[in-house]
Amino acid sequence: MTPFSIAAATDPLVILCLGAHCDDIEIGCGATLLRLLAERPGSMVHWAVFASTPEREQEARSSAEAFLADAPTSIVTIKSFRESYFPYVAADIKDAFEALKASITPDLIFTHRRRDEHQDHRTVAELTWNTFRDHAIAEYEIPKYEGDLGRPNLYVPLSTEVAERKIDLLFEHFTSQLGRSWFRKETFRGMMAVRGVECNAKSGFAEAFHVRKIVI
Repeated sequence: MTPFSIAAATDPLVILCLGAHCDDIEIGCGATLLRLLAERPGSMVHWAVFASTPEREQEARSSAEAFLADAPTSIVTIKSFRESYFPYVAADIKDAFEALKASITPDLIFTHRRRDEHQDHRTVAELTWNTFRDHAIAEYEIPKYEGDLGRPNLYVPLSTEVAERKIDLLFEHFTSQLGRSWFRKETFRGMMAVRGVECNAKSGFAEAFHVRKIVI
């Protein structure tokens, strides 16, 4: 398995971010990305989203540009697979994964959690492990109605500034979601605060991930 180096903590990374929907990456690992790109200058990011509409795609591209401002090289791919139908078009999504695999050799992959109750999220997670079998994979979490949050085993402490920056960018770019009951600053700040408590982060904020296996 390809090792993930923490010894050379300033070396640039090749990062692959995978999201079923247009705001998933930002919600799940947006603050961690902001921290990594600040601490590892020169890192390259490939950002891939699999479901969108024209309005949502415009939001997603604008948001990705903001979150990736510190990445000198980035590729943003937005697909338009039908939301909520991923298990039924998984073969076509798998083809998109194979195209990604041919174009990038990532040091680190961020994706959905395999035990996520949302069918689209779960399909992306399963295809991540099916396609990238020799890579460091961190599964992020999305708060939602299903109440399926688990017990993560990897924590990334965040400064207050980075945590608030994530929230500000979400609300700046995803205006189509402002009417949704769950899309609240308290939701995102609360998630980072709970994970901050769990890892005793000095600022009180962290993002958390599920890592099945990793070689350091």
